[in-house]
Amino acid sequence: MDEHGALGPATPPLRDTSAVVERITARLCARYGHAFSRQTVEEYVDDCMLLLRCRSRVGMHVPVLIERFADQRLGALAKASGLSAKPVPEVLFVCTENAGRSQLAAALMRRRAATAVSVRSAGSAPGVGISPIVRTLLSEQGLDVGAEFPKPITPEVVAAADVVVTLGCGDACPVLPGRRYLNWEIPDLSGLDLESARAVRDTLAGRISDLVQELVEERSAA
Repeated sequence: MDEHGALGPATPPLRDTSAVVERITARLCARYGHAFSRQTVEEYVDDCMLLLRCRSRVGMHVPVLIERFADQRLGALAKASGLSAKPVPEVLFVCTENAGRSQLAAALMRRRAATAVSVRSAGSAPGVGISPIVRTLLSEQGLDVGAEFPKPITPEVVAAADVVVTLGCGDACPVLPGRRYLNWEIPDLSGLDLESARAVRDTLAGRISDLVQELVEERSAA
């Protein structure tokens, strides 16, 4: 559900933050050293820590989320800066909490597009976890959200996207030149009964199928 309200209790501070940051930074430097300095990687890790620590209910999960988030952001930055190859179109789904509609849309597109499109999602005010209704809607079709988690919109993921699809987040998403923006009026999943939520899922699936076909045809023509 997209709107849960409060973010919940803050996670207690990590006991050995410097050791955690060092391990995460070392792994990401090995992956992105061709594109970024260690200082840049450290700055991203620190920023991701600040953004995510207060949104995790379970302290032990925080380092895992920090590394995943920093990895995603650095990967997006490398592509947006032309420092890494961008072999397929990239689509970014944005809703309010990145817990409902945008996660559902991203999972559906990953299944529909396979490797033909790269998919990300983000939220203007991220929640603390993926909505149970989203997990139900996906499990009915043999899908799940995998290692995904609610995360905020950041400039590099918008810059890396070829298409940004907003789903009820208003004007919170930055508008950058050269990107295609689509606003899909999809009802919030919060408070819907299961049948109504299934209808939202099926509507999303139809729009996603059309968008994937369009992107694949454009790439083939190019």
